[in-house]
Amino acid sequence: MDTALEWYDVTAATIATGSLPQVTSSRAWAISWLAAARALRHTPAARAGAYQDAALASGVHAALSALVPGNASALDAALATTLARIPAGAERDRGVAAGRREATALLARRAGDGLDPVSVNPPFPSPEPGPGIWQPTPPTFTAGQQAGSRYATPFLLDRADQYRPAPPPALRSARYRADLTEVRAYGGADSTVRTQEQTDTATFWLGSSLILYTGVLRAALAQSPEPAAWRARLVALFHVALVDTQIATSDTKYAYLRWRPVTAIQAGADPAWTPLHPTPAHPDYPSGHNTYSGAAEQVLTTLIGPRSRRPFTITSPSQPGATRSYDRWRPLTDENLDARVWSGIHTRTADEVGVVLGRTVAAHALRNAHRLFG
Repeated sequence: MDTALEWYDVTAATIATGSLPQVTSSRAWAISWLAAARALRHTPAARAGAYQDAALASGVHAALSALVPGNASALDAALATTLARIPAGAERDRGVAAGRREATALLARRAGDGLDPVSVNPPFPSPEPGPGIWQPTPPTFTAGQQAGSRYATPFLLDRADQYRPAPPPALRSARYRADLTEVRAYGGADSTVRTQEQTDTATFWLGSSLILYTGVLRAALAQSPEPAAWRARLVALFHVALVDTQIATSDTKYAYLRWRPVTAIQAGADPAWTPLHPTPAHPDYPSGHNTYSGAAEQVLTTLIGPRSRRPFTITSPSQPGATRSYDRWRPLTDENLDARVWSGIHTRTADEVGVVLGRTVAAHALRNAHRLFG
């Protein structure tokens, strides 16, 4: 039994049972797998096996039990299953103690970091309407979401605005006019130029990035020939980078408050225009889906290389029954970039800038990973 893959699936199932904000779920992944990676970082060769399996399982278990207490019984049962196949003895006991110790320390260190649901989504009063200024969008006109993430404590960024991009294009610039023309033509609910393939791509990538990339990271983990310590570190750094990326994304979105395409198009040339998919309740610039995909690509490319070791297939909750197969990380980013335009919910500039921001924050996390491991 592959203990790392076993507890990856336990983590995914645990996170999937809740309704936490995406960044809060990413935090749970980061803390639980960082606890496991820290417990394994100095494993002597003689202690491989019983110690490392027990340390990995107990580190993830202890952290998730605290972060998702409603799943405690299922997590206890999963830990019992893992420990039952590990020979009893001093090495198993040391591994269990190490995992618990690291989880306890990390939970204490991250307490009050501003990534709980209430802090992530505080009441956000809508700005006064004006050209280019974000307003709640139809059909629900929901108040701005995730506005509090920009005040959270990052794992490795020095501050949320450390890599804040330059402002979005001026409303009268040629770039912005081209952006809006493209979204209006290709992203409308009744578009006559968007192909079925483009519609399918938009629909496949519509859902939560965290859920969509869970299968991607699982494929990387399952295919890896590396030892348990390296594999735990891969999962931990992936989610550490994604937490910091989401904090930086919130900072940029609410710093510039750029209106969504639906607001711009309805206020100008086409009051009846609606996007293919409903617009999320936060500003356009940059695209959060694309900061996520850019960061994910950067982590996987740096730690594994530009290609997966074997082709892999993923599914999407927003397009049931559909599958897509890949053997490189970059095409996922490219599809995400196009998809948000074809959904009618982002400008291409917001997507492209999002990819760059995600890659930049993830590169920073990888350069500074030593700060997480002592």
